[in-house]
Amino acid sequence: MPLKLKAANECQLDILTFGECMIRLSPPGHQRIEFTPYFEAWVGGGEYNVSYALSRLGLRTSWVSRLVENPLGAFIRNHARASGMDISHVVWIPYDGVGKADRIGLNFTEVGIGVRGSMTMYDRGHAAAAHIQPGEVDWKSIFARGVRWFHTGGICTALSDSSAAVVKESMEAAHAAGAMVSYDLNFRSKLWSSAKAIAVTKELVPFIDVLIGNEEDFQKVLGFKVEGVDESLKKLPVEGYKRMVEQVVGKYPHIQAVGTTLREVVSGLVNNWSAILYYDGAFYQSKRYEGLEIEDRVGGGDGFCSGAVYALLNGGSPQEAVDMGAAHGALLQSTRGDTSMITLEEVKHVMKGGSARIKR
Repeated sequence: MPLKLKAANECQLDILTFGECMIRLSPPGHQRIEFTPYFEAWVGGGEYNVSYALSRLGLRTSWVSRLVENPLGAFIRNHARASGMDISHVVWIPYDGVGKADRIGLNFTEVGIGVRGSMTMYDRGHAAAAHIQPGEVDWKSIFARGVRWFHTGGICTALSDSSAAVVKESMEAAHAAGAMVSYDLNFRSKLWSSAKAIAVTKELVPFIDVLIGNEEDFQKVLGFKVEGVDESLKKLPVEGYKRMVEQVVGKYPHIQAVGTTLREVVSGLVNNWSAILYYDGAFYQSKRYEGLEIEDRVGGGDGFCSGAVYALLNGGSPQEAVDMGAAHGALLQSTRGDTSMITLEEVKHVMKGGSARIKR
C-alpha cells in the first residue's frame, strides 16, 4: 500500500535525521594523502548529508548528533546553519583539551582517477558520536513537535554498542510517533564485521518502513545476495537486484519501499549510474546515466536518498521519486565534498532530460 505520511501542516519538521558528522580532509585534485602539501576541509556524514540536502531543497529539516564544543565542532555547526537545518537537539560536550574523552572524527579521502579508485582513511577513534548513550537525547519530546520522516543508518549503528542502542531507541520513538522511518544500510567494513552487522540490524528491521542500500549493503548487513554481480562491479544485473529485493520484502513484508543505487565502475571518474525503487508491490527504474563523469563520488547514495525522500514527501509518484533520487545523486557527484550543492531547479532540469549546455 502507498506510504502513509503525516500531513505537513500537522508537523513542525518534514524530516529528522540522526547520525555522526565528521570533518573530511582531502588533497586537492587527485593528489595522494602522503604527498599533499595541504588539504581541503569538508563536512559530511550519511544522515547529516540527507538533512543538509533536503534543507537546501526547501524542506524543514533537523539533525541530531553528539559533538564537541571546540573549533572543529563550530566548523560543523557553521556548515549546518548555512543550509538552514535545525541543530537545536545536538548534544554538545565540553572539550578536554586533548580528545582523550571525546573528539570530532576525521576522515582523509583521496579522490581517485583512472584505474585508481577513491580511498578513505578514518581517524575517528574516541569520536563524540560513538559515545552517545541511551537517554541522552529526549526523543519523545522531539517527536512531539511533529515529524513526518525519520532517517538513520548503518554507519551510526556501527560506531559502538551504545550508538547502536540509541539508534534502536530513536527508531522505536519514531515508529511510536507515526513518523515514516527510513534506514540506509551503509555497510563499512572498517567499522564492523558482516556477522556483527547482520546480528545488530535484525533487531532494527521491525521499525524500518523504507530500506536503502547498494549490492554490498544488502549482502553484508542483511545476508541477501544479488545474483550475477562481478567483483569489479562493471556489470550490475537489474533483474538480479529485483529478485533480491523480492526476497527482502518476502522475509520482511512490513517494509513498504526499498531503494537501491546501481553504480557500474568504469574508472575512478566515469561510472554508469542509475537506481531502482520497489514501492507498493512494483518496481520503478530511473534513467540510466551512461558514462557519468564524476568529480567526487562520495555522497552519491545520500544524494539518491534525499532526492527520493523529497519527491515522496511532496506527493510525487514512485517513478518521480526514483527519477529525482537518481538525478540528484548524479548531480551531487559533479561537485567536491560530501554534501549537496545542488538546487531544486537543477534537479528538475536533469530529470526532464535537460542538457549541460552553458547558461548565459
